[in-house]
Amino acid sequence: MHPATHFLIGWMVAESAPLNRRERAAVTISAVIPDIDGIGYVTERLTLESTNRLSWYTDYHHEIAHNLLFGVVLAGCCYVISRYSTCEKATESGRDCGKRPWLTMLLSLVAFHTHILGDVAGSQGPDGSQWAIPYLLPFSEWKWTWSGQWELNAWPNIAITVVALLTTFYLAAKRGYSPLEMISKRADRSLVQTLRQRFTDLLRRMNLEP
Repeated sequence: MHPATHFLIGWMVAESAPLNRRERAAVTISAVIPDIDGIGYVTERLTLESTNRLSWYTDYHHEIAHNLLFGVVLAGCCYVISRYSTCEKATESGRDCGKRPWLTMLLSLVAFHTHILGDVAGSQGPDGSQWAIPYLLPFSEWKWTWSGQWELNAWPNIAITVVALLTTFYLAAKRGYSPLEMISKRADRSLVQTLRQRFTDLLRRMNLEP
């Protein structure tokens, strides 16, 4: 799946629990960051015609960061982020931070696995070749595949992206913040205001506004 789709799905996972802005960002990134092992695409394209071609994308994408070990380490990082962003403030105010760090860690694992499942389902090559996921590396060479895997640009991926985008817009209008909060609070407020206005206008046109 496209990284943007993974991002939107990750944000929806983060929205399934009452997390703060930093925790939501950590969970959302957990759904995208496995594709960091695809950074070799740049060098591979640049050396495509070279006698010393660097096939880092072909060799390492879906290898280094698409396995359970990476997901566990990632979840541990999210636990630490939540621990020091939530519990520190709670301690200062004399309160208990409760189970928030554990919840953030769990949602990170869920978000990570939405990425894995998305790639297992919809990352077939244009030539029909399977792009398997070495889920148990480095402990096992077993690879996760599915015979019904569709191509990256197939309609199911497009449909999933559209649904995820519309759901994100709906949640942003309802909750008062969007994924843009990770980049700019000002841009986030502007988007939410626009979405709420459009939603109100739509209800008015449909004579559904309360």
